[in-house]
Order: sequence, then structure tokens, then C-alpha cells
Amino acid sequence: MILPKWDNLPEEMQNDAVAGYYKILKKKKASLVIKRVFDLTVSLAMLVILSPALAVLAALIKLDSKGPVFYRQERVTARNRTFRIFKFRTMVQNADQIGSLVTVGNDPRITRVGSKIRKCRLDELPQLINIVKGEMSFVGTRPEVRKYVEYYTDEMMATLLLPAGVTSLASITYKDEDEIMEKHTFQGENADDAYVKYVLPEKMKYNLEYLIDFSFINDIKLMFKTVRAVVR
Repeated sequence: MILPKWDNLPEEMQNDAVAGYYKILKKKKASLVIKRVFDLTVSLAMLVILSPALAVLAALIKLDSKGPVFYRQERVTARNRTFRIFKFRTMVQNADQIGSLVTVGNDPRITRVGSKIRKCRLDELPQLINIVKGEMSFVGTRPEVRKYVEYYTDEMMATLLLPAGVTSLASITYKDEDEIMEKHTFQGENADDAYVKYVLPEKMKYNLEYLIDFSFINDIKLMFKTVRAVVR
């Protein structure tokens, strides 16, 4: 979790736009250490405490439709590295091969059980495993697939200074992203094009703001905001 040396960052991240954010985070190394300790301790505890609930959800998913319990898609995290995210499968098997990489409202690929657990974001719980492994954090930029990272501007690459997060201010603000996407696709736009053109740039504004205002206390506040947003 400690910020790497500038020279150890991949070449595509060593630009003037990223440098400004790097200098800000470099002054907050203590908070970054506390963040990692918190992530590891709490994620391990939650995996133990929630194991019965996780088992029930896994059984419901398996009974509802054919396919694996987990959805293991490649995403991008700190230092522009690729990892495989853990999520409960909420769509039919091989959904990413029969449609867009983003979902829209009333997406026919979403299963019955999937539609219910997505509303409460229970499909995100297996990401506790990614947090333990250091691939993710509780709070941070939501991990994108490589296809969309290729559209990042130099400044957007700054979001890859820290591990991807389970939640963020952007994900709270865009919790109804499926409905936003549906509006654009209803007008005839391709889902992937609409995401890159309208949604991604707006979410990135919040993600970059997070880096500027980063502190462990703000992370805790964002976690509480997430809980409130989910239970509404």
C-alpha cells in the first residue's frame, strides 16, 4: 500500500499530470500504511463472520442458473497491473461474450437472484478476498477492464497510483449507472461507446478528487456513505 518510488511506476504513468497527484500522496504515507492495516484486518474478520451468509448466497446462485458461483473478470489496479476480481455471478454464464462489458437497466443477461443481490451490492462481498491479497482496498477507484483503461487520459492514470476500491464517491454518485446507460442505449448508442463518452469521464472527476482529499478518516466517511446509499 505504501506508495512506490516514482522510477518504479510503469512508463505510461510517469507523466506530468500524474506527478502532481503523486506529490500529494507522498506526503500521506502514514495514512496509506494505516489504510492497508485496516483493510487487511477488517477484510479477514468480515470473511470469517460473513462466511455463513456467503455460503447461502453461493447456494442460491448455483440453484438459480447454470454456471460458476463467482465471476472472475480481469480488471486493472495499482501500477496499471491486471488482476482477477472476485464477484458473485449475477448474470448468465459467459455474459461478457454475448453483450457489452457494461450493463444497462433491465439487462436480459441478469439472473433472477442476480437482480436482487445487485441492488444491495451483495455481489461485491467476495472482493474481500481481493482486499486480503492487496489487489484492492475498501475505498478507491472502482477497477475497470483493460479495454476502458486504454481510454484513460494522462491525468486519469493517476487513479492507478493506489489499489482499486470496492467503493468510492464515484460509485455512490453513479449507483444508478445501469439506468443512465439505458438512456443512452435507448437513443441508439452502443453501450461501450456511451460509457466511455459520458460515464467514465464524469466518474473520473470524483476519483481524482478522492486522491487530492485522501485521508484515512475520509475513507471511513465514504464507507458509511456507501452503507447509507445501499440501505436507502
